[in-house]
Amino acid sequence: MPVLHDAILGWDLGGAHTKAALVDSRGRVGSVVQIPCPLWQGLDRLDAGIDSVLEKIGGDSGLRHAVTMTGELVDLFPDRATGVRALIDAMSRRFPRAELAIYGGPAGFLHPHSAANQVFRVASANWLASASWAAGCLREGLLVDVGSTTTDLIPFADKQVLTCDYSDHQRLRGQSLIYTGIVRTPLMAITDKVPFAGEWVYLMAEHFATTADIYRLNGDLPDGADLLPSADNGEKSQIGSARRLARMLGLDLDAADLGGWRGVSRFIAEQQLRLVMDACERVLSRPGLSEAAPLVGAGVGRFLVERICRRLGRPYVGFETLFEYARPMGSKAAECAPAVAVASLAKEHAG
Repeated sequence: MPVLHDAILGWDLGGAHTKAALVDSRGRVGSVVQIPCPLWQGLDRLDAGIDSVLEKIGGDSGLRHAVTMTGELVDLFPDRATGVRALIDAMSRRFPRAELAIYGGPAGFLHPHSAANQVFRVASANWLASASWAAGCLREGLLVDVGSTTTDLIPFADKQVLTCDYSDHQRLRGQSLIYTGIVRTPLMAITDKVPFAGEWVYLMAEHFATTADIYRLNGDLPDGADLLPSADNGEKSQIGSARRLARMLGLDLDAADLGGWRGVSRFIAEQQLRLVMDACERVLSRPGLSEAAPLVGAGVGRFLVERICRRLGRPYVGFETLFEYARPMGSKAAECAPAVAVASLAKEHAG
């Protein structure tokens, strides 16, 4: 059981999910929680998400809190600075008497008032928490965190994170951030055409189906990965996913059997795998990593990282293996990597 005295609850406040991880006084991971939180619908969604997290971990009495975020990007806010300050204010209001530290990347852990004046260090810094933890545990490697919406690719060696890019814009240009994930990505963002009935069929530029449908049809979608409504608010089943995929081709479900739709879904999944693998090869070609450097897989889509390792002949390390645990919890730490990392870094910082 986790020792709650002097424990730290790490928060990763995303635009679609709120993730939290409890690290006890011995530095062991005691609990990891992910809650759907469509933040673009209002800050009340975050309040509800916080309540759900605390209910699952058994309350917040005596806990300290460490916060990182990406939710400042949602279009609820007019700009990122406003979003960062709104999320800091929301956490400060929710935990007025608790010790609250905001992760500022290279600036370390900041008091909320200081963080509000350093918004661009705080904004979307969660990737650096994960990479910094991995760099402290392994000699070298490439952290690849494939989430529901985005993929981060961060090289590290000799206890250092090897990137000069920091903001989302910089990271998009350098391909250390790719807006592709295994749940929420619209299919037309992966490929513009698919093979069907002996022809190339161009996909509709509509939000009719997402990658959750592809990996559900392929049998790869992890349990608990798809927490938000489907594109049509319909059933999350093989049939439901095939129906949504068919719409992308201007067809109905009965235009093919399930095997036919799985053929289409496998093609789209392969295109996404190649997208991530190409980005990995680009990063791995830079100076700083040896040919033996492993890929460190994190995120709900880390099964893609394992497949990339097999193709590239690289060793694979699961992010969840970089922690000690108060109780068995499988690979949850890998699925919520920034939350676990920010809690663990805060614990180290506190001593």
